[in-house]
Amino acid sequence: MSVEPPRSDADLLRASAQGDAAAYGQLYRRHAAAARALARQLVRGTEAEDVVAEAFTKILDLVGRGGGPEWGFRTYLLTVVRRTVHDRSRVESRGLAAGEFEDYDPGLPFVDPALVGLEKSLIARAYLSLPERWRAVLWHVEVERCRPAAVAPLLGLSANGVAALAYRAREGLRQAYLQAHLGSQPRRECRPVLGRMGAYVRGGLARRDSRLIDEHVGRCEECNGVLLELADVNRGLRVMVGPLIVGPVFGGYAAALAKGAGGAAGLLRVLAVLRRATRRRRATLGGGLAVAAAMTTAILLISADQPAGRLVAASPDLPPPTTPAPPPPSPPQPGARPAPAPSPLWPGTRPAPVSSPLWPGARPAPMPSPLWPGAGPVLVPSPLWPGPRSPLAPSPATAAGPVSTLPGQARLRAAIDPLGALVRAQPGIVGVRLRNDGDAPSGELAALVDLPKGVTLIPTARLHQAAALHGPAGTADGWACRPSGGGARCERAPLPPGQGTAVFLRVRVDEKAPEGAGPALRVEAGGLRVRAQAEDGVRASGAPARFATEGKVTVRAVGNALLTCPEERVGCAEARSRQGDQRDNDLWPMAPLDRDDDPATRSSSAARLVLPKGGRVVWAGLYWSASGDRAGPIRVRPPGRRSYVTVHPSNAAVRELPNGPAYQAFADVSMLAAEARRSGLWWAADAPAVEGTAGYAGWSLVLVVTDPREPYSQAVVLDSATVVGGPRRRVRLPIGGLTPAAAPARAELVTWEGDAGLTGDRVSLGSGALTPAGGDRDRTNVFDGSSTGAAEMTFGVDVDTVGAELGADPGLTIATDKDVVLFGAVALSVRARS
Repeated sequence: MSVEPPRSDADLLRASAQGDAAAYGQLYRRHAAAARALARQLVRGTEAEDVVAEAFTKILDLVGRGGGPEWGFRTYLLTVVRRTVHDRSRVESRGLAAGEFEDYDPGLPFVDPALVGLEKSLIARAYLSLPERWRAVLWHVEVERCRPAAVAPLLGLSANGVAALAYRAREGLRQAYLQAHLGSQPRRECRPVLGRMGAYVRGGLARRDSRLIDEHVGRCEECNGVLLELADVNRGLRVMVGPLIVGPVFGGYAAALAKGAGGAAGLLRVLAVLRRATRRRRATLGGGLAVAAAMTTAILLISADQPAGRLVAASPDLPPPTTPAPPPPSPPQPGARPAPAPSPLWPGTRPAPVSSPLWPGARPAPMPSPLWPGAGPVLVPSPLWPGPRSPLAPSPATAAGPVSTLPGQARLRAAIDPLGALVRAQPGIVGVRLRNDGDAPSGELAALVDLPKGVTLIPTARLHQAAALHGPAGTADGWACRPSGGGARCERAPLPPGQGTAVFLRVRVDEKAPEGAGPALRVEAGGLRVRAQAEDGVRASGAPARFATEGKVTVRAVGNALLTCPEERVGCAEARSRQGDQRDNDLWPMAPLDRDDDPATRSSSAARLVLPKGGRVVWAGLYWSASGDRAGPIRVRPPGRRSYVTVHPSNAAVRELPNGPAYQAFADVSMLAAEARRSGLWWAADAPAVEGTAGYAGWSLVLVVTDPREPYSQAVVLDSATVVGGPRRRVRLPIGGLTPAAAPARAELVTWEGDAGLTGDRVSLGSGALTPAGGDRDRTNVFDGSSTGAAEMTFGVDVDTVGAELGADPGLTIATDKDVVLFGAVALSVRARS
């Protein structure tokens, strides 16, 4: 006796389109757990089951009208679940009836407002260009990490067949990814390398050709990034495609799916969804929806052990439609399938929208996202997010679902994340964010923060805490924090509905702190409880956050050198004007540069700072660096002052460079900057430095400022005296706590000891090599002795502005082939998604 193999999702969809209720019931049993796992990340309690039932019923309606997916039922279903939650949120927040929305339109792809731009990433574009069957197998095997044996029934294949199909799909993804890169007009010397990189990853090139690829990738940051993506397309799928389909809660969804969502009673709710329609709307149901209603009833009545029967009557709970039902379609040809309506995931040609008055459309519109991005000011208490549409979207690992969805109750979401990185023997910042998505105030808030071992809270009374002078939202938000056990306890008054709040804790990381789990958060508010866990904990290296904030903010930086070539030497005047081939401090006996009118200074220079119109200083930090191992004070004269102010370093680090030791010093000068005029010349003088051949000395003022013309943004300043070059030709510094998904970013980079004559310096924020806004504007020689605010050559000092788009896993990569530089600091402002 032979055993009939299970039918694939595609077969079941074709049968469902022809009215086979049992086929659709089998699809429900296969995929309801995944839908439930996602719904429970977005809503809670019985509402999650309602969302799942409504999503299945929507798809049933589309399938009955010849639309819906062909192979990728799972991804189609997850998108409809997100649309359904989106619709419900709009109804609750605006008090609208369902009929006041657009008709449900499956031709529009759903992109979460917190992830706008993610679909433009190269890996996402490559994935979306693949055939639907390849997308389906990659989703199940690589993104959801299902075993081939579990995927086999969904695709109608054996386990070995699934493995083979997944292999072909991965190869197709690599080729599509390479084509996307070639379409972005790479440099001429990169094109032949990119064309053969797919074969290189498979090990299909001769040894000589592989060696040529190795040599090129070793000196080309862009091609190295492509190689890393190709070698680990699985990670790219989970990092980029997972959130694209599931949204910011992908991490929680994957964890819930791995545990198993369970529950079979949800199928009964499909019929309940139909019953909740008003009598007036029932009377206007079209033929497609009537068929859906009939099939829903039949699914409930047919046992899994009974043969599938053809549907002959509509649900008794619904009156006959007022318009005649369309004639049954002609029998399909073998292997044929009704003309599909476009998927809600894959854009393309779509027919005129079919009106479905029961389920309104799910067009992308601003909605409260379930997660939070970025960081806020290092302030306890911290400023309140303005308005009910504050930006939301942390890393998936920090997400915590709502506690309650009942009308008239609060619903809290929480997130916790280190800003930048928690680095041993360094201070850092941990951000806690809360939002009330309910329709009633919360109870008194108590946030209990558990810090990793070796990480301790810095009390607010300590000096050099880097607190904001002007919170972007204006005032403090009522938080009070104190050390508690191994972390902190922060308390606040009730949080109104639709409002967000944040508190950011300065911490100190012990030099022996173990690497491991990140900070954890428990929030109590009356009877509500919510938890969150950060994905990243202590690191051995990285760039810790010096300051962070949110609001209508942006970043600025200026600087200049304090040593230069001797004026009397032939060629010095030409080099100072950025001309000739002697623009390196290694080629001159470096001498003090003294440009002010003060006879008491031995070295001095100025940089012009221009702030946004109507802007104010939120935070300002002064960095200075020079050859030598003695970091001492520096003298500063802001615009409007007649005399210098002596500034002592609060932090200093000494590093070994090829020409000897060099230091970097830092001091918080926020008060000094706030008292100065908004724009004008900043002067700095007399930083300790070792003069002579290859010496350098310079300074940079880094600021976070408000800008009324900017959208709501996040800003963070990270610093780390890190040597790049020599044995470490490439350094990547993770940037945690910022919005991913192709968010536009502005970065101000402070770097020391760069030589204009040594090319091969590159900077990336995850989207390829970046071109600096000043100097020679050469993306292959970023560190060319140029500084914003200074017109002349700034030997050994670089203050550069670059623009970029952050990806889902942002990080600053600095690479140099020939030079050795000391990376100082980066200030980033990133547009927050709302």
